[in-house]
Amino acid sequence: MDTKLTFINQSQDSSKSEVLIFQKNTLSSLDEIPIAWKTIKYCGVNCSHPFTYANSIEISVSDIYGNYSPALMAQPGEQLSMANSGVVKELKSSGAKPGSVEVQVCNDLLAGSINVNVFRSGQLICRKTTLVPGEKAVFMFKPSIWLGVVSDVIEGSAINSAVMSHINTEISLQGIAAANLVMRGGGPGKNSTPFTFHLENVVAE
Repeated sequence: MDTKLTFINQSQDSSKSEVLIFQKNTLSSLDEIPIAWKTIKYCGVNCSHPFTYANSIEISVSDIYGNYSPALMAQPGEQLSMANSGVVKELKSSGAKPGSVEVQVCNDLLAGSINVNVFRSGQLICRKTTLVPGEKAVFMFKPSIWLGVVSDVIEGSAINSAVMSHINTEISLQGIAAANLVMRGGGPGKNSTPFTFHLENVVAE
């Protein structure tokens, strides 16, 4: 079941700060790029912004020319491969591996590197680049989101290390069908307090 979230700004911040939401691949490698899954901008005090966290992810493979394969839904344990099928390159699933919770994507092409793109709710959430033939990318996501207040971060773009170092709020969505995601804190001058995020009015699955 997908999780319906409603962001509500109850902060003291009149400058309408941007809120960054993203996930972390728990099996990430150095050549994997953390992506800004969602940015909430210009949401005024006491205003709201609804969005959906889909429990399933989709995988699409791209190449150096900017071409993308059709996206395939991937459940925990799913094993996919990009391979030559005659003259066509095709992303296929070989089904789920029993007992596994990770998603694997293999480059089984005869030649050529690929990028593996992971989408949630139709938006890019993770990318592993330059996967050469014979290599595989492995993904596993906890049912949680990371979020913080930022500036000038573009949705769908890479998150730099400076921004990552300032975000330390993780919120679990395990077993939640719907909830309000409430932001508080902020304010002008020396009376400013840190921004905080909490789930309220939680509806269990």
